[in-house]
Amino acid sequence: MPHTSRRPVGQIPWTASQQVAPLAVVNLGLSNAQAKEVQRWLARSWNYNDAIDGQLGTNSWKAFQRFLRSAANYNDAIDGVVGPNTVKTLQRWLKAHYGYTGAIDGIAGSGTQTAFKRFANAR
Repeated sequence: MPHTSRRPVGQIPWTASQQVAPLAVVNLGLSNAQAKEVQRWLARSWNYNDAIDGQLGTNSWKAFQRFLRSAANYNDAIDGVVGPNTVKTLQRWLKAHYGYTGAIDGIAGSGTQTAFKRFANAR
């Protein structure tokens, strides 16, 4: 019987293009226009030097984490990942300045997003 190479159903071999994941975009409810305003603000004050494209990706969030480190005692990595510590610090800052009234729980729910929109609209 000749040998035939078969993949299990549903499994696709990795290719070089699949090994590089695209950068995540986390706008936290902002429209592209609002996110562009945030990026312009980050470019003016927090060393953001990437595209003003309305997509809050890794470099936008690195700049925002630099801001949070300065303004809200963010003490985690400046890695551009919008994880629970970044969100908790953002929530504390939004509570102090933009009317966030929810829990400091690291979950970017509707209350966090509404307050983040207030911040973006103030830019």
